[in-house]
Amino acid sequence: MTLHPDLEAEQAYIDLAYQCLAAARQRAGRLQSMVEVGQGGTEQARFERDVIWDTILHRLTQLHLGDASLCFGRIDREPEAGAGTGETYYIGRISVADADQEPVVVDWRAPVAEPFYRATGRQSMGLARRRHFATRGPRLLDIEDELFGDRSAHLGHGADGISGYGSLISALETARSGRLGDIVATIQREQDEIIRAPLPGVLVVQGGPGTGKTVVALHRAAYLLYTHRFPLEDQGVLVVGPNRLFLSYIEQVLPSLGEAGVEMAVLADLVDTVSMRGSDTPPVARVKGDERMARVVAKAIGDRERGLRRDLHVGVGLQTLTLRAERSKRIVREARRRFRTHNAGRRFVEQAVYQALADTSRTPLDGEGARAGLHHNPDVRAALEWMWPVLSPADLLHDLFGSKALLRLATGGVLEEDEAMLLHRTRCEIRETPSGVVAASSAVVWTADDVPLLDEARAGLGRMSQARRRGESDEVRTYGHIVVDEAQDLSPMQLRMLTRRSLSGSMTVVGDIAQSTGAWAHADWDEVLARLPDRRPAARAELTVGYRIPAPNMELAARVLALAAPTLRPPTSVRQDGRPPRIVGLPVPAEERPGESILGALGEAIAAAVTEEIEVVAAGNVAVICPASMADEIDRALTLAGMEHGVAMHQGLDHQVTVMPVSMVKGLELDATVVVEPGRIIDEEPQGLRALYVALTRATKILTLVHTGPLPAVLAD
Repeated sequence: MTLHPDLEAEQAYIDLAYQCLAAARQRAGRLQSMVEVGQGGTEQARFERDVIWDTILHRLTQLHLGDASLCFGRIDREPEAGAGTGETYYIGRISVADADQEPVVVDWRAPVAEPFYRATGRQSMGLARRRHFATRGPRLLDIEDELFGDRSAHLGHGADGISGYGSLISALETARSGRLGDIVATIQREQDEIIRAPLPGVLVVQGGPGTGKTVVALHRAAYLLYTHRFPLEDQGVLVVGPNRLFLSYIEQVLPSLGEAGVEMAVLADLVDTVSMRGSDTPPVARVKGDERMARVVAKAIGDRERGLRRDLHVGVGLQTLTLRAERSKRIVREARRRFRTHNAGRRFVEQAVYQALADTSRTPLDGEGARAGLHHNPDVRAALEWMWPVLSPADLLHDLFGSKALLRLATGGVLEEDEAMLLHRTRCEIRETPSGVVAASSAVVWTADDVPLLDEARAGLGRMSQARRRGESDEVRTYGHIVVDEAQDLSPMQLRMLTRRSLSGSMTVVGDIAQSTGAWAHADWDEVLARLPDRRPAARAELTVGYRIPAPNMELAARVLALAAPTLRPPTSVRQDGRPPRIVGLPVPAEERPGESILGALGEAIAAAVTEEIEVVAAGNVAVICPASMADEIDRALTLAGMEHGVAMHQGLDHQVTVMPVSMVKGLELDATVVVEPGRIIDEEPQGLRALYVALTRATKILTLVHTGPLPAVLAD
């Protein structure tokens, strides 16, 4: 193998860069000892010390690369007229300077680094040469050059529009570890245009399988924090994923880019702590996700703000105080007018009620005097709870869903009767424990589809009085920028929940309409944008090149796409080679019926397919993707076969072999996959063809289908 003639010189430069990085870490570490505050220090001095320490710790975090490579390329600019040579910049993960503060490595997000990702043969952006480094940590393995201008005949593009083709293919062939890696060294032009798009407004990114939409969105978050450090560092950046397995899968990307302060969450993390498990059936999820539920929740809150049905008479000493029903109604109307959130009005209602009672006294008495004498009176407490109860979101929804009468009252004129009754569920009873009475709502296990309803209730109710006394704000936490992945499945109520958390309307929303498989599968992005901030016109972008999926796999998946989403085109695969997908069909034994047991021939076939794929991908990971109804049986079948494996619901992606229900694989990339019973996937999932399309587009190398039932006609050809 012929080595590049500059390999030794470039290795020496990379060694110098690492030496400068180590020196920078030492300087940052020494600064900590220079800001100590003695016992006699002022509060101001301690505050300044804490600020400096936070800055130092942030910088030390940035300077710690772990196994990631520091420098991955360089650009040589065309010389100015009359100059001998042009400027040279080395591009890397973070910026590094020498002892004289001269740049040794330029941060990939800096404006000067933009041509490294954007330059093409037609638009050189002033470059004479772009050089890609293939590295493993500090070790330089190979160099790939691309020449521009008069030298462009030697341009090293392996495919149209692809820069650093050899480095890209090498990165794609690397075995998966169960965690998504960054693509900072191999970002392509169409990806970079999205990463560096302006901050304001909503940016929607449509991308088919393998186009890198998730990792592009994460790199965009890192770029925005670098470019708009103030104000985003204070305002916060939020990344929202579809489930915890997905968050675990992407959690290392931003830290690898030097940005550890980004908050990552699923929607359930954004509401007050409640027990959360599972999802509702599709019909119930469809109703709960409907935008009309915002009116239902608002009406349910309003239904708990009501005047007394009859006058309240309370004995105090030798006299009787009275609260007229008509005055109680005026108190409620005034509280509604004055207060934006429900719980904030409770104290006003209490004061008005006690004052109304005091006004009927024959002896001098004011509202505070009435409160002191009647605070523990059960009739007064009952009247206040009737007129204006203090409610948590869980209390409100538990009462609403547990009462058909309250449901009819709140949904009348908004939902149809059959829709409203889908929301009804058995009410939990109040429990007593050794520590006291426990509210019924605390015993409820909520579903993922309840989350936006709890949040809607939280927005209408505000904090309870105990929380306000602790100094907590009635306002929800907002963010300067929000990244939303797999947004094509979010219901209108979920989108409303995210909009509520956008401080300025700045969002990056990524997904693939063809992979919209939930109860609220959207037909196009217009349906999604209609529920997102509209302070500025939305921008749209599309990723058209598939980097991850080999062409033979994509060709099979494209046949499903043509039926699942006929208006969308499949991405163009960079990787044209690869083993064609293998389909293993088994007859159903006479004593077995589909769906009863797979511990026989089908289980053995799955184990054999997994074994074969492990032989091909070596240390790479393998997923067995199946209908949710078969996950437990496949788990038992692999155990019976003596195959070490994990189950995604319990162990995530910590094993080389993982059993995954098809509903959990969206957004993941795996070296090899075994898709079990594609026909049952179509039959069981709400968007069956789209779910199958997702399953067929997870493997970066090889794909096997195993079935006993009839093969879907779209695959049978």
